[in-house]
Amino acid sequence: MQMLELFQTEWCPASRRVRQRLTELGLDYVNRQVPVEREVRTALRDAIGADTIPALRLENGSAIVGEENILAFLGEQFAEPLGAEAHQQKAAKARRRSIVGNEQLAPIAADVKRRLGDVVAKVGRTNGRL
Repeated sequence: MQMLELFQTEWCPASRRVRQRLTELGLDYVNRQVPVEREVRTALRDAIGADTIPALRLENGSAIVGEENILAFLGEQFAEPLGAEAHQQKAAKARRRSIVGNEQLAPIAADVKRRLGDVVAKVGRTNGRL
């Protein structure tokens, strides 16, 4: 049996939103990692005829390229399951926690940067000897 195949990268926000929607819909799929550089995306071009992500290859072999097109297709073809709202709430909570965590780390990062600058300045004043 063929499965949906999502061609994507972890750093791509559009890919993340498509992965999240597939999860909310309870759809199984194969995740295919795509190289960052477009010029080396030969496997993607061979599979779907394009080098743009995200791209979803359907069970019949056809492909849908781009977040908006994929989300529209999913909305037309698949009903919202009972558990979708729970997935959406959990994802929103995780994103809020991540944002709060980053905000809490900002003062620590600033202090580390300041201390590193002090060390670099001291090394410069002593010709490399601490």
